[in-house]
Amino acid sequence: MSILSVEHIKKSYGEKVLFDAISFAISAKQRIGLIGVNGTGKSSLLKVLAGQDSIEGGDIIHANQFHIEYLPQQPLFKQGETVLAHVYDGQSPVMGLIRAYEQAQQALESDPNDERKQTALYSAMQNIENADAWEVHTTAKMVLNRLGITKLNQAVSELSGGQQKKVAIARALIQPADLLLLDEPTNHLDNDTIAWLESYLAQYQGALMMVTHDRYFLNRVTSDIFELDQGKLYTYSGNYEVFLEKKAEREEIEAQQESKRQNVLRRELAWLRRGAKARTTKQKARIDRVHALQANAPSKANDNIEVVTGSSRLGKKVISLEHISKSYGEKKLIADLSYLIVPGERLGIIGRNGIGKSTLLHLLAGKTAPDEGNVIIGETVKIGYYTQQHDPIDEDMKVIEYIREQAEAITSSDGKKITAEQMLERFLFPRSMQWTLVRKCSGGERRRLHLLRILMSEPNVLFLDEPTNDLDIQTLMILEDYLENFPGVVITVSHDRYFLDRVVDQLLCFEGEGKITTFQGNYSTYMEQQKQIKQQEQKAKEAQSQQDNKVEKSSSRSKQVKMSYKEQQEWNEIEDVITNLEERIQALQQEIADAGSNSEMVNDRFLTLQEAEGQLEKVMDRWTELSLKIEEIEKK
Repeated sequence: MSILSVEHIKKSYGEKVLFDAISFAISAKQRIGLIGVNGTGKSSLLKVLAGQDSIEGGDIIHANQFHIEYLPQQPLFKQGETVLAHVYDGQSPVMGLIRAYEQAQQALESDPNDERKQTALYSAMQNIENADAWEVHTTAKMVLNRLGITKLNQAVSELSGGQQKKVAIARALIQPADLLLLDEPTNHLDNDTIAWLESYLAQYQGALMMVTHDRYFLNRVTSDIFELDQGKLYTYSGNYEVFLEKKAEREEIEAQQESKRQNVLRRELAWLRRGAKARTTKQKARIDRVHALQANAPSKANDNIEVVTGSSRLGKKVISLEHISKSYGEKKLIADLSYLIVPGERLGIIGRNGIGKSTLLHLLAGKTAPDEGNVIIGETVKIGYYTQQHDPIDEDMKVIEYIREQAEAITSSDGKKITAEQMLERFLFPRSMQWTLVRKCSGGERRRLHLLRILMSEPNVLFLDEPTNDLDIQTLMILEDYLENFPGVVITVSHDRYFLDRVVDQLLCFEGEGKITTFQGNYSTYMEQQKQIKQQEQKAKEAQSQQDNKVEKSSSRSKQVKMSYKEQQEWNEIEDVITNLEERIQALQQEIADAGSNSEMVNDRFLTLQEAEGQLEKVMDRWTELSLKIEEIEKK
């Protein structure tokens, strides 16, 4: 059953058409991956569905109470907003109740003896109970803890970019929604968090549409793929793997149709050129048919472009690390690391966020000095450094001017000259776009331009710091093909598992507190090894636990166990004590409920209730202790 219908919507920016009367429907619990080249309108479509952008025609239809939750690629936060205020912000009544409860709880922690704050907390608890919202609150807490968000009173502005993204993700996940829209949710997340997000979204109750470059993530989470291509929308039933197969079939059919069109066009042109003697109306009809065939020519595809590589000569000495160490304050990032980079190396650097991966790239590039040790860079090394924060591009420049400023042409490995225009075409900038201003490019298109400019410098050592962030899948495939044929050294920091598997064959693994280990193999092989190590460690713990239990049981059997006279008397009376306390607690709860707005009575009963519950907890612990002792005596 459809929960949202999109009918013939249109959207354009200047002369660029994003949606050319596209239509589709979304059903309950559907999992949609939205893909396409940067600049085709993926983010714009999410904004349109979220009601944050307008359309020039068509309709979007859904129920009146329909709620959409949207995670933008660059989340926005209010001035001075705390983590608590952002995460629990929202229009739903449930979010309001949970927000009030969290605020009351935090207020009471600062002053536990304040009676008004005690009353406010109890009232907030009752409201959540009445709304049956404890499950939502538990889920929210689980999401926050799993994302590592614990300081709810901290200002969002004090957090790093990666932490801010996690706060935004937490808000999107815990809001009750019929449709969840996620724009590049895996950007800036480490691999453990991405794996958790995969499993969480598999259980998500609403429908989902997301834009992501992470092909493993896309393959495991989605049930359908929507592809935006030159204003048209193509839909495929199945995950990313199925999409690749079906797209290949579609393109093969289109190629056959184009071949037929060309044959008909040739016949019609031949007929016209012969100057066939026929009635004027028939000849005019043939001419109109030729014009129609010419107008129906398909747009030029960029899918099968061959990427040419160029680089400077690289000698035998590349980069050598000799016992380097690096710290920031008390935080040790790198401790006594020695490593030799050799020609042709394909090295991946992995580890959780903030652990020092980008710092190591800066050390290798000579941009940062180590606290101890030496970094020796070979004389022939020419580094191309693709960073997450590159210098801003002059928006008044044309696309072709920005690339030509670096180089007019490069020389391929077989000695051919490839012009800047040709390289732009290979990186999905057709001739019609090369003379447009940079300001008209999308964020992803600018990242692609920056990447191409670095490659045009013909480096022989490439440093790639999170290259997959903000690049579309098609550009990543082009980059992967480029790197496969690149004759120099490639060193990559990335959280993209698919990209790492394609590009690298050995790893430097940051494990914390300055420790870095090496691994020969790609990322998937490394993760499989880590999984086996954890399984072996778990088996060893279980075996040790069983052995400890045997020793404990043997030791306990050797000791004589008996109850003292006092313990026996306590056991005889303890169940009556428990019953009396339970009845007392129940009576106090009823008195609080009946007190209504009488705050003085509520405060008095609330304090008494807390005391009674504490007593009951102690008595129950003692009951458990005595009952276990009696069981042991009876066994003997």
